[in-house]
Amino acid sequence: MDSGKQITFPLMLSVGTAVIGSLQFGYNTGVINAPQTTIEKFINVTWNERYQELISKSSLTAIWSIAVAIFSVGGIFGSFSVGLFVNRFGRRNSMLMANVLAVIAAVLMGFSKMASSWEMLIIGRFVVGLYSGLSTGFVPMYVGEVSPTALRGALGTLHQLGIVLGILIAQIFGLEVIMGNDDLWPLLLGFVFIPSVIQCALLPLCPESPRFLLINKNEEDKAKSVLKKLRGTTDVSGDMQEMKEESRQMMREKKVTILGLFRSPLYRQPLLIAVILQLSQQLSGINAVFYYSTRIFTKAGVEQPVYATIGAGVVNTAFTVVSLFVVERAGRRSLHLLGLLGMAGSAILMTIALALLDQLKWMSYLSIVAIFAFVAFFEIGPGPIPWFIVAELFSQGPRPSAIAVAGFSNWTANFIVGMCFQYVEELCGPYVFVIFTILLLVFFIFTYFRVPETKGRTFDDIAAGFRQTASMGAEKHSPDELNSLGADSQL
Repeated sequence: MDSGKQITFPLMLSVGTAVIGSLQFGYNTGVINAPQTTIEKFINVTWNERYQELISKSSLTAIWSIAVAIFSVGGIFGSFSVGLFVNRFGRRNSMLMANVLAVIAAVLMGFSKMASSWEMLIIGRFVVGLYSGLSTGFVPMYVGEVSPTALRGALGTLHQLGIVLGILIAQIFGLEVIMGNDDLWPLLLGFVFIPSVIQCALLPLCPESPRFLLINKNEEDKAKSVLKKLRGTTDVSGDMQEMKEESRQMMREKKVTILGLFRSPLYRQPLLIAVILQLSQQLSGINAVFYYSTRIFTKAGVEQPVYATIGAGVVNTAFTVVSLFVVERAGRRSLHLLGLLGMAGSAILMTIALALLDQLKWMSYLSIVAIFAFVAFFEIGPGPIPWFIVAELFSQGPRPSAIAVAGFSNWTANFIVGMCFQYVEELCGPYVFVIFTILLLVFFIFTYFRVPETKGRTFDDIAAGFRQTASMGAEKHSPDELNSLGADSQL
């Protein structure tokens, strides 16, 4: 079997262990929704014990909103700090260190009820947000760097699979009969402790990224032995040659800071693509659909809407698996385009169904079909692809800074949608999805004209493509600057 496509045990162990970080992110995104009334009751009781009065509706809403939104604020800070860790400590050790935050968060949230402190709950949500923000940078970077070129897209999709599995587990654990009740909700939130311990036990068995070892640390022998283990073959000359070429480029390029990334005209195109793709994920309306789904299912006469929402979670997971198998065949760009167009069509269907819900009873079933289709198309393209394509668009030098900027854009958009959606929905009612349809079509047009296909191409080849575009204005840039985007010279 071609070693470029061979899935070895060390490779799967490395990717599987890293993806526990993605699972944690998904779990903490989804966990807060189910026990809302239970936690609000706890805040009410605590307030009453402290101040001998019932909490006002506005104070309760404010505390709850902060507890939900502070997760995204933590994520914004975490994602922006990715570059501080990965070059100093390495990709694997950074993931290991981040687990300290997950354990602190688990203790704060798990003991908040015992301590009668909703402040502990809020601080815990912020800390786990910090952890999740770091994970959304560390995981795609590590997975992209240990994977062979031919499997990079499929293995990169596992990050998104980890996220949706985490959301699904949180939805199931959050059922009242399991942990979403008055007695067990602190365990539901403190559960993050268990995956953290598992990841801490497995990470020391995983190798450091060979790219980091060779390019950042200049440890050629170590990088070679790690590659042999990961590829399951003694001949890793192709991989080594590609990495040495990239290393040579890095010696010519100055270390790229976040500011440098914005200042250099050479990085403008890949950076714009990276940011817009992240926005196409968060501003697609997917969070709104999950927010809306329980209500739509209730209107459709589903007796237990929470189970129908879990059904949407299952569809979510199933189509991420579909994406996993087709991303290397169909390509990133084609799947992203298909996903965006399918979501736009589903959003139009949903708008029609929601607008006519009161007149025509059967429209409720159309709205359920539209929700499932919307979620399925999301997981074909805009769900998994923005995460790993950022690592593909940049060479080793600017990659950490680029991933930090992309992650920051994603988390900021997530925060804005989370804070504003309720107000926009009150204003627009069922027509709220018209806004998302317009945004989806804008993202479709951008992807069609500006996003290159990265399937089966080496990091250096992709960077060289942008370098060619940039070299059209070559007289404006120094030769050193041009070299920094990737080479077309041979070893």
